[in-house]
Amino acid sequence: MMILDEILLNNKEFVENFEVVNLSHLPQKKLAIVTCMDTRLVGFLEPALGIERGDAKVIKNAGNNVIDSDVIRSVAAAIFSLGVEEVMLIGHKNCGMANADVNKLKASMIEKGIDPEEIAKVDLKEWIGAIEDEESNVLNGVEKIKNSPLIPETVPIHGLIIDPTTGSLDVLINGYK
Repeated sequence: MMILDEILLNNKEFVENFEVVNLSHLPQKKLAIVTCMDTRLVGFLEPALGIERGDAKVIKNAGNNVIDSDVIRSVAAAIFSLGVEEVMLIGHKNCGMANADVNKLKASMIEKGIDPEEIAKVDLKEWIGAIEDEESNVLNGVEKIKNSPLIPETVPIHGLIIDPTTGSLDVLINGYK
């Protein structure tokens, strides 16, 4: 069975057994979370935080990295259009973007048919979101969000690290202070 067929079969069963609940598109906890797309966080991060469906806006990317305006745009949209009053940037231990091998990435791209001239147009380390380490990435990301002229100074921006094995959280930056 192909993965799409499996997904569609699972969706059909889900819809047949799902109890419909009408939720607002506004986050009930007035919270936005910027985090990593790591598969270990799927179905794990929210319960570890006590976040349920409808509670928060969750913005994911490779390495929970604030390297371009897209994260700031999403956070700003959450604040100004969706009622968010606090932001959490949550990294995790053992992130795949920590010390990502740019040469291996480039070789894989070429192997899969990407034109080397197109690859040369970008700084692969920055483009892919490679990070030096998880903690400094969270600290830098919080500063980028806080220092954006498009984010109000009154919005607390917190920085945390979660262990994707145990769910334990460490607070690196308490946005209330």
